[in-house]
Amino acid sequence: MHTRLAAFGGANCREQLTRSCRLENAARNVDCPDMNDGSGIYDVAVIGGGPAGLVTAIALAETGARTALVARRQPYADNRTTALLGDSVDLLERLEVWPRCRDQAAALRVMRLVDDTGRLIRAPEVRFSCDEIGLDVFGYNIENRALIEALEQRAAGLAGLTRYDDEAATISPEDADVAVRTRDGMSLAARLVVGADGRQSLCRQAAGIEVSRRGLNQAALTFNIGHSRPHRNISTEFHTPQGPCVFVPLPGDRSSVVWVAAPREAERLIALSDQELSEAAERQSHSILGRVAVEAGRHLFPLGIEQPRQFARARIALVGEAAHVLPPIGAQGLNLGLRDAADIADIVRGAMRSGEDPGAPQVLERYDSARRSDVASRTFAIDLANRSLLSDLLPIQSLRAAGMHLIGSVGAIRRLAMREGLAPSWRRSRGHGNTSRPD
Repeated sequence: MHTRLAAFGGANCREQLTRSCRLENAARNVDCPDMNDGSGIYDVAVIGGGPAGLVTAIALAETGARTALVARRQPYADNRTTALLGDSVDLLERLEVWPRCRDQAAALRVMRLVDDTGRLIRAPEVRFSCDEIGLDVFGYNIENRALIEALEQRAAGLAGLTRYDDEAATISPEDADVAVRTRDGMSLAARLVVGADGRQSLCRQAAGIEVSRRGLNQAALTFNIGHSRPHRNISTEFHTPQGPCVFVPLPGDRSSVVWVAAPREAERLIALSDQELSEAAERQSHSILGRVAVEAGRHLFPLGIEQPRQFARARIALVGEAAHVLPPIGAQGLNLGLRDAADIADIVRGAMRSGEDPGAPQVLERYDSARRSDVASRTFAIDLANRSLLSDLLPIQSLRAAGMHLIGSVGAIRRLAMREGLAPSWRRSRGHGNTSRPD
């Protein structure tokens, strides 16, 4: 206890934190720790309450680390969805989250890639089936609001996780810990801070981590539809000259749509009436789902690729969109973020078992090393696939068509592509992501 208090800045800081916590408890009935026992210095504090942040906080608390979560509780406001693949579902199962939302998800058993470019040189259709690699499903598609509700329920039941229903205002890395002050004036400190605070990450800025950004001159329009024919748990991705348009199953006769297009075309699409957009979606789907009716709620966002120079520095580690931003191709975004969560939890658990400081440079280096190859390989593959689709050069189109033909016609290559799409083989062989409770 003496070491923790000294690291936190002495008696004056302790007195300030005690007063802040007591005021917060009285005003909001929040489970904020009493600083008299030094419990306001956490092993880890997670900043950000999106899906990646909530999973990270739950996974860390499950390791036995004293964990704080700094994030506002607020209803998820839109109807976007996430396709959770392989390892992501396994992680949520281990964390006792998946049983709370499984019934609201649709299984993904077949994935079709259809060349809809209308070009002279076109790739053949590629069909991936989960049973070909011995799986019942590739994963599940779920509305984000259902996933977040399940995560919030699980987080609320963890004794080792303290929630600060607030937003971080300042993050100050020091030699022995990181001081966090919230917008409402609460203060806490942790030996390690995990930044799950999105593209404009305050944590990343506080750590002094530079980020490279590249716009793609594309935008994604997302919305959900009802349809007259069953989807049969088949996800179909149409490749157009401006980007992919994918129809992903939801429970019942419903699907989510992610339509990538040039910015001007995307703006035109979002401005259509419900009837007009329904007709446009039915045409784009070639009526494979029958009559289509667009549901309320549309979202448009520009696409880009963002990568930090480091994934951890100065007692701060990054997860989710603070650590990588990718276009919505191949359902890699949140699945990468959940692998971030699994890795940081595994590394923190190992560090604490061996008596290491979870925010020490050598621990952060292990996290950086664990994430670098995974994120880099996914970014490269998605960028290459996107560039090859958009290219007007006949040699590139020919190479793309030849590659798709090989995947579609050679079983060994197709099975390899499916397994690698779910999780990198080197990751499986090293046993990453086996987050579990402490002994």
